[in-house]
Amino acid sequence: MSLVRRQQLRWWFTAGVIWICAALAGCYVSWWSGTEHYTAADTELGEERQLAYPANDALQLTESALRGDGILFEVQPDNSIITLWRDADLNVHTGWLPALMGQHSRYRYEIEIVPEGARRSKIIVNVRTEGIPDEQLASYKASNRFALFNEIDELAAKYPPNSPLPASGGVNFTMLPNEDLRALAKRATGNAGNWTQIAKDNGLTSPTDVTAFQNVWVRNSLLKSSTR
Repeated sequence: MSLVRRQQLRWWFTAGVIWICAALAGCYVSWWSGTEHYTAADTELGEERQLAYPANDALQLTESALRGDGILFEVQPDNSIITLWRDADLNVHTGWLPALMGQHSRYRYEIEIVPEGARRSKIIVNVRTEGIPDEQLASYKASNRFALFNEIDELAAKYPPNSPLPASGGVNFTMLPNEDLRALAKRATGNAGNWTQIAKDNGLTSPTDVTAFQNVWVRNSLLKSSTR
């Protein structure tokens, strides 16, 4: 074999080795990034809602709403709730690499009940996802997927908390959704300006210092004749 022929073969062999190494390196980087992305709970979105309930009662309402929707969950030692992983919708495309690795797009809810005083608490609901495209994340929020907060509100309306307010000398009103003290004063007394006295009697500081289904006491002297 001539020297020129041997040099040509050596050149083609070296070029082939370089090409194969580069291709393997690219596949490794793609595999590693894909593995890291699809095996970690990589996305979290949060929602929250205040309730005029102690934390223990808010926890029970949340558990009842989850059971009503057939959502399996576990209560943690700190009284937080974690639902079991659920498969994402069929229209979610994860690509060839996750499919090859046996990875599936999925989501779950992580729920925390935060006390905000003796008779008020906040429900924080985070949705944790794996392998779901960013443009589809919002559809997996608890309020969009199965109207969690609406169901909690419905349960709260059926089972209002016990009121520590006086049982005589006035009337206990239940706050309606999206109602503040001005609206309640208008509804109960006919004069929205009476909210200041109502707030003082109930230890409240502003027209919006209330939550849906909270009990608020209104003294008889302020009431419209039709509500006495």
